[in-house]
Amino acid sequence: MTDKKIKLPVQKTDADYQVGYAKPPANTRFKPGQSGNPKGRPKGAKNKRPRLNEERLKGIILDEAYRNITVRDGDRNVTIPMAQAVVRSLAVNAAKGLHRSQRLFAEMLSATERQNKELADEWFSTALDYKIEWDRELDRRRRLGITDLPEPVPHPDQIKIDMNTAEARIKGPATKEEKAQLELWLERKEMFEAERDELLKDIEAEDDADIRVRMEEDLQQVDRVLEIIDKLVERIGY
Repeated sequence: MTDKKIKLPVQKTDADYQVGYAKPPANTRFKPGQSGNPKGRPKGAKNKRPRLNEERLKGIILDEAYRNITVRDGDRNVTIPMAQAVVRSLAVNAAKGLHRSQRLFAEMLSATERQNKELADEWFSTALDYKIEWDRELDRRRRLGITDLPEPVPHPDQIKIDMNTAEARIKGPATKEEKAQLELWLERKEMFEAERDELLKDIEAEDDADIRVRMEEDLQQVDRVLEIIDKLVERIGY
């Protein structure tokens, strides 16, 4: 080995300095004794956890609340939502005489019944006002001979009010979409009834036994379709 030291190449002057990879312009280079970040690192930047979006957190809570779990119910296993299992456990502990569970269950039951009562009262008031106002409007149209305006959906005659129980319900289509669906099924019912009448005439006039059998099978199929339509009309009609 030799004791001769290796001399590093001397940096050229700025006039000979070539800007390129790993060679920034001279006026933007760090200078000796001067920090490249004079303001320093922001406070609290170390290990800062990302904030969980509030709506995402709500979604997680609801997913857990209604996630099905298997619990023991007497001598068998049942699958119920987590929220139902928690309420059931609370009710069982209340029935066993645990005072804290009794108080929590009573408060929960009272709050739930109060909210249901408020919603029921609001719905009854809304339905009653709707019926009264539209009855007046339709009466005004009749008196003035106004016939070019569309009827309301639902029609006030569909609003059934029970003053004894303070209950209101809508019998029949409650929206334009439901009304259009009802009208569509009624049209189809007329079409199948006409087809049924034609089949009855053709069966009566047909002499060929085999053809009559096929016609009677078609008639049974039409009767089944009409039965289905009647159930649909009964469910959404009035």
